[in-house]
Amino acid sequence: MSDQTPAHTLDVRGLKCPLPVLKARKAIGTIPVGALLEVLATDPAAMLDFRHYARQSGHTLVAAEDGAELRFLIRREAS
Repeated sequence: MSDQTPAHTLDVRGLKCPLPVLKARKAIGTIPVGALLEVLATDPAAMLDFRHYARQSGHTLVAAEDGAELRFLIRREAS
């Protein structure tokens, strides 16, 4: 697995705040420490929400890509 290959992809397109972050919080617990969770979203608020979530949870927001769809890569840190 390369450094940027996600262990799991979570598709939350079409869901509104706070559901994308809530589902990501649950999904990140299913991947190993150090692995990446990819999240695909469409809610514009998710850009701010995932930055805040990463700071509060202690996980690392590796990438936050803005466009027609949003894409986040979150590295699970030790919990």
